[in-house]
Amino acid sequence: MTTVSGQPAREVLVCGEVRTCLLPSLQALDGRAAAQLLRLRADEHVRVSERPTMYALSPEVLTGVDCRLPTSNGAKVRAVGTVVARAALTEGRLLQSTAYFGLPAVGPVVRRPWGQYLVRPGMVEPFGKLPEQAAVEGVLCGPGRGELDIGAVAEGLLAQLRRHALLDRRVPFKSSPTRLRWVARRESEGERASLTNFTVAEGGLRTMELGLPEDVPAAVAAGLCEDLALHDWLLTAVQHMLDNGRIGAADGLSAVEALRPVVVHLLHLWMPRAHVDPVLGHMWDVLEEKPGFSRQWENLSRRIRDRLALQAVPLLYEALSPR
Repeated sequence: MTTVSGQPAREVLVCGEVRTCLLPSLQALDGRAAAQLLRLRADEHVRVSERPTMYALSPEVLTGVDCRLPTSNGAKVRAVGTVVARAALTEGRLLQSTAYFGLPAVGPVVRRPWGQYLVRPGMVEPFGKLPEQAAVEGVLCGPGRGELDIGAVAEGLLAQLRRHALLDRRVPFKSSPTRLRWVARRESEGERASLTNFTVAEGGLRTMELGLPEDVPAAVAAGLCEDLALHDWLLTAVQHMLDNGRIGAADGLSAVEALRPVVVHLLHLWMPRAHVDPVLGHMWDVLEEKPGFSRQWENLSRRIRDRLALQAVPLLYEALSPR
């Protein structure tokens, strides 16, 4: 894609969505099985790392789009290009799919041949001038009928993976998926990346706005959003389990069994920034200050440990009592 001067068009926005869920498998996958699950392309390997946590990242795949952009003011802006999608698996247990694309400030007034869109993967080009603020608000609010649905691309990949023959479609506990919808505005090179807004909405939806320097690749921003989405899912899942009426009313061995999934499958997964590029690592500081992700996690962890300790006292007394 080029401008009138022949130079590559500069993207002004990067938009994406992350879907996070519990892998539908009773047993967590090891590194080899994770690589098999995430092999989306035969010509590229899955990246698997064992430290500090087992983490697998799929190759990227492209989806061609030709539709209207979501806009908050109703402007009908047609756009053509490709959306990048990828998937990640953490500790063989938490599955994520991400879709994202970049938008330039201006595009041509006629459609180009597909080959010209394919040479810049992950770029979606508007016809004419992009209404930037309306596009930001439209993406964050969600698409209307006939508009580009980035979440549908992510969900389609997630659904494909969840049907994989490796998975037994059983889960060790019940949980709900979450969605993180994000938009990054491109800043001047040399500016520091910033987190300008993070909101929690109903139905498992979160939205986030970022400031992203020109020299930071969109894939790096996607990695940050995946990390935030994973830890938000952990907070949400554990909070929901602790607020569950069955756990609150349970006693003795029943309480221990109710809390067992949290201890066995989730507590060890909390490791912010473990797979975030260092250039964006400082973005976590904002969420640690407000709303205080790690403080919330530590509080939930203490509640679990205190509950287990309280249940252990009568069980120990019963075991030591003469019969």
